[in-house]
Amino acid sequence: MFKSGFVAIIGEPNVGKSTFLNAVIGEKIAITSSKPQTTRYRLDGIYHSEAGQIVFVDTPGIHAPQSALAKKMVDVAMQSLHDVDLILYLVSAVEPITEIDERIIQRLKTINTPVFLVLNKIDKATNIPRLETLVEGYKALHTFDQIVAISALKKTFINVLIEDIFKVLDEGEAFYPKDIKTNRSKRFLMAELIREKILQFTQQEVPHSSYVSIENIEYDDTDLLEVRANIIVERDTQKKIIIGKDGQLIKRIGTLARKELIPLLGEKLFLDLHVKVEAKWRQNTQAIDRLFQGDFE
Repeated sequence: MFKSGFVAIIGEPNVGKSTFLNAVIGEKIAITSSKPQTTRYRLDGIYHSEAGQIVFVDTPGIHAPQSALAKKMVDVAMQSLHDVDLILYLVSAVEPITEIDERIIQRLKTINTPVFLVLNKIDKATNIPRLETLVEGYKALHTFDQIVAISALKKTFINVLIEDIFKVLDEGEAFYPKDIKTNRSKRFLMAELIREKILQFTQQEVPHSSYVSIENIEYDDTDLLEVRANIIVERDTQKKIIIGKDGQLIKRIGTLARKELIPLLGEKLFLDLHVKVEAKWRQNTQAIDRLFQGDFE
């Protein structure tokens, strides 16, 4: 019996949602970072097996929004709870229950969809009594359909979780061909990988004050893919940081992004990066709406 369905991955920032998605798919399709609020958009990753097909829906971390951008990100996450067959609520196995956790659980109680509590990072959970107390705390807040402990980083018990997911899904046909691992466009993947490098090499407000706009994609006479992208920031000081001394940092960002894009896209490319300033864009609802249109919905 072939089964299929949609499974949403939700949770607070930095609980490992994107790391989990990459581990399940077996390929890096979601950017990751140690910084909170890395994921901004819904990202579908498609898992294929003989048992069936699962479309995992990665979502932005749910937090208390402080800007128009943050509010939009939380809205995207909450909207992803609808029209799915199962919700994976990822939490950290080494962090206490927070007020945000309690808010998320209150929302889950209003939805008639099965919910698995997935305790991630068990490779770091060396205090077993504390872990057991944490689980009891979550069980006191909600009756979960399943409670599973995993390590997305180490890929521990991922296969067990997949088996449990298939037990919940109904019989159905595949939504995508076997060679498709995400339904996102080249434009989306390019912008996100460039943004990941900005997150990697900058600190404080710079990472979250920036976004990437792919301005032009075309092939030259030798079939080399030429990509022109703009990195948008809020202040001139941030622009100087990203460019770096003698242009060294933006060159490093472009080199590493290109290195990862080549195997992901399956073709060689030339990446041309520029930095522009758009003051207070995170508070501009029109700018946010524009950012989440088209390929970035």
